[in-house]
Formats: sequence, C-alpha cells, structure tokens
Amino acid sequence: MNDRSDSGHSHKNPAVSLDNVVEGRRPPPPSQVKENRVDRALAQSWLLAFEDAALAEKDHLTTLDSAIGDGDHGVNLHRGLSRVRRWLESGEIPDSPGEVLRESGALIRAHVGGASGVLYGGAFSAMGTALPAAGADAAQFGDALSAGLDAIVRLGAAAPGDKTMVDAFTPALTAFRTARAGNLGAAAAAAASGAAAGAWSTIPMQARKGRASYLGHRSVGHMDPGAASTALLFRSLARVAAPASARTPR
Repeated sequence: MNDRSDSGHSHKNPAVSLDNVVEGRRPPPPSQVKENRVDRALAQSWLLAFEDAALAEKDHLTTLDSAIGDGDHGVNLHRGLSRVRRWLESGEIPDSPGEVLRESGALIRAHVGGASGVLYGGAFSAMGTALPAAGADAAQFGDALSAGLDAIVRLGAAAPGDKTMVDAFTPALTAFRTARAGNLGAAAAAAASGAAAGAWSTIPMQARKGRASYLGHRSVGHMDPGAASTALLFRSLARVAAPASARTPR
C-alpha cells in the first residue's frame, strides 16, 4: 500500500489515493445508501470509508507529517477513526445522521491526539449539529459542511493560505455548493476534486500555523498533512455518495 516508487511523484510530495484501501474493510452495502439524501446510512458509510482511507494512507500521512510536523498525523487520525468504526459496528447507533456525526466527533476528540483531534472532532460535531434530525438534502448538507469549516477556522484560528486543512476544506465546500443543484453525488465528486487541488496547493506555501510555522521557509515544498487527510475525507464522501451505478465495487 505504501510503496509509491512508481507513482510518478517524488517521495517528498507523494500523492494521496484511495485506490488501495485494505481489502475486506468497507462501508455498508450501497443498497442501504439513498441517492441525494444524507441519512444515517450515508453518515455511517462516510465515516467507515474515511477510516478505510486513513488506514490505507496511515504511513503516507505520517511521512508527510514527519517533514513539517510531529510525525504522528497518520497514526493518530487512524487511532481515533478506528474507535469510531468500533462504535458504528456495535449496532447501537442513533437513527439521526446528525447524532451519528456528533458522537463520532466526540470520539475523535477523545482518541485523536493533538490539534487534529480538536479540529476533526469539532468539524464533525458542528456538521452533526447543523444537520436536520430527519436527514438532509444536498443543499442542507452543504450548510452542514459550512458549519464544519467554520468550526475548524474558529478552533484553529487559520485562514486560507496558512498551509493547513483549511486550504483543502475551503475549495471543497466552494465546489460542493457550485455543483449541479440537488445532486449530492455530483456535488460530492466536485468537492473531492476541490479538496485534492487544495491539498496540492499547500506544497509551495510557507506555513503560518502550527508546528510547521516554526520551520519558516523550510516548510515550503511539502504538502500539509492535514490538507492531505482532508482530501481523503472528501474522496470518501464522493465514493459513498455516488449513484449506485457509478460506485466502485469493493
């Protein structure tokens, strides 16, 4: 999974991909996910797909973080998401998608160390609070994503251009909202592309927040690990929100 010698990218800035998620670990069957509707099944499916991606890219994210941070982003993020997976697979989860996201946010805050736990935990909790109890359409889910970004900005005191996860989340939200109206799958796919472009855009930036900011100009030339994991977050959403006919079989 972590052998990227033939990826076409340098070791310094390896690409993020979901193509090699671990076999045998998957979100709920597509038949449980309703198209154009964010319900409990989709919320659960999204979180499980994100955990799959975090496991598959754990070493890669840690390599990125070793260059400009503490070197533990991949390990810490997966530790928290694996705890979320255990809860989701326990069969004792609420019916409301908002409650699923809120509780997952609390678990992430409790089990992911450092700033990542605070930021991802806060984002999921804010998204869950913003979702209507009965579920959401694409426009309402866009509002929930906006609440998640607002929480990240508030908790991290970061802005676009600071070389953080905000640089991936912001273009993802913009793309989601400008995609075809009412089509959740198309909006999620657009958001995934926006997040990926945003993650790549952090490479030439000089960090102005977090541990990476202490490196000054030496932070230039490296992808921000939080932006990279945010790209995985939106790739996971696009995977589970795609129309059944377009979903990649696992």
